[in-house]
Amino acid sequence: MKQFATITVIGRDKTGVIARVTNFLFEQHANIEALEEQVTRGQFSMTLQASWKKSELNSDLLRDGLKNLAAQLGMEIKLRFTEPNRRQKFAIMVTKETHCFNALMAAKLKADAALVIGNYSDFAPLVKKFKLPFEHIHWNDRAKAENRALKLLEENEIDFVVLARFMKILSPNFVWRFKNKIINIHPSLLPSFPGPQAYRQAYESGVKIAGVTAHFVSMRLDEGPIISQGAFAITPGMGLKEIVARGQKLEADVLVKAVKLYLGKRLDVYWGVVKEV
Repeated sequence: MKQFATITVIGRDKTGVIARVTNFLFEQHANIEALEEQVTRGQFSMTLQASWKKSELNSDLLRDGLKNLAAQLGMEIKLRFTEPNRRQKFAIMVTKETHCFNALMAAKLKADAALVIGNYSDFAPLVKKFKLPFEHIHWNDRAKAENRALKLLEENEIDFVVLARFMKILSPNFVWRFKNKIINIHPSLLPSFPGPQAYRQAYESGVKIAGVTAHFVSMRLDEGPIISQGAFAITPGMGLKEIVARGQKLEADVLVKAVKLYLGKRLDVYWGVVKEV
């Protein structure tokens, strides 16, 4: 039997980080199963999957060594032991609209919703019906709010995050820690009509087809890799209220579809474009 672990390294880019980490793991008898790294705007991020024969793993020595290495590099290094075939745990972030959350709860997903974070307390009674933990975080101070949210995600061992019409912009600091693991639903056919008033923009522009886009969140607002889209026709005489209603139903369907594609391990992001594999 093997013991598996995920190791994440985040911080300012510098020479030799990958070599330092992998050499240390080699000394700890680790087999590196997968490694992904990127540098954006001077920020380095690496996610590494490793495994050990259980007889060769000294978890205390591993933790202490990674802690010392993090201090030497001036970077954040986190270790999490995992099982390769376990069900993933996800968090849902919400504001006030309930349609996407309800759709996720009704869907038969091969993952477990483990936490709901909302920036309004009004959502608490609905979450309670599903017997899920709810954390209300004021978002007046974004840095403080995000630090609290990140701590909760770590404590609950969250694998990925779903933004179910969460109407707050996440900073690069937050997004960086969940590269291609934050799924958002946007009420337009991106790249058209980014921003919070997408339906109104579509209505005022007189477009004949509107739609929604599920995408991975990147450090650029509403520009992340597109996972799935859906569209509907805007017929003559259709008002803004009707457009919003049609769009909201489609939002729920497309978001659930995107999560299922993600869980089915059918998505690969290559140079900022999602490809089904």
